[in-house]
Amino acid sequence: MADLKAVTDASFEEAVLKSEKPVLVDFWAEWCGPCRQIAPSLQAIADEYGDQIEIVKLNIDENPATAAKYGVMSIPTLNVYQQGEVAKTIVGAKPKAALVRELSDFISDEATKA
Repeated sequence: MADLKAVTDASFEEAVLKSEKPVLVDFWAEWCGPCRQIAPSLQAIADEYGDQIEIVKLNIDENPATAAKYGVMSIPTLNVYQQGEVAKTIVGAKPKAALVRELSDFISDEATKA
């Protein structure tokens, strides 16, 4: 189980916008309780569906430019980027099952049902 990759303002375009597969970006901060709450769920989703969707974290305190560019007003905000565009935005802490449902356009459970 590898820790989720951190992206920065500098690496965002290469790591996220140019990615071949969808990328979920967790906009978070050290002081944010709900951000810490959902971290294990995001890690579990990354472990289960990492072949279909990449999950990365962006610390908004250390990387304010990207958060501002995408209008992140409250955290945690989860943006899914596909082909360089925001394809979905999820705001607030949700349980893992709810997150998986929200991400159903990008991940398939077929592999786990077989």
